[in-house]
Amino acid sequence: MKTVRMAMTADGDGNVHFDLPVGPAGSEVEVVVKVRPKPAADAGTPESRGWPPGFIERTAGSIQDPAFRRYPQGEYEKRLELE
Repeated sequence: MKTVRMAMTADGDGNVHFDLPVGPAGSEVEVVVKVRPKPAADAGTPESRGWPPGFIERTAGSIQDPAFRRYPQGEYEKRLELE
């Protein structure tokens, strides 16, 4: 079973249209569609910036390898000041 998640915007008639590739032509599949309103996210949350819910909490500090090393990033090029 494959789960496909899509955030969509309804058209002027309140409908959404999508194509869902499921496999070879003629194959039988069962499709379940679950529609739920997308909650309004706070402008300051990671979710409002496109991150999956809980992503930051699950990954922050997740590198436990003591040999992991962040190499020097180099210097930024010097640019002219804007007037």
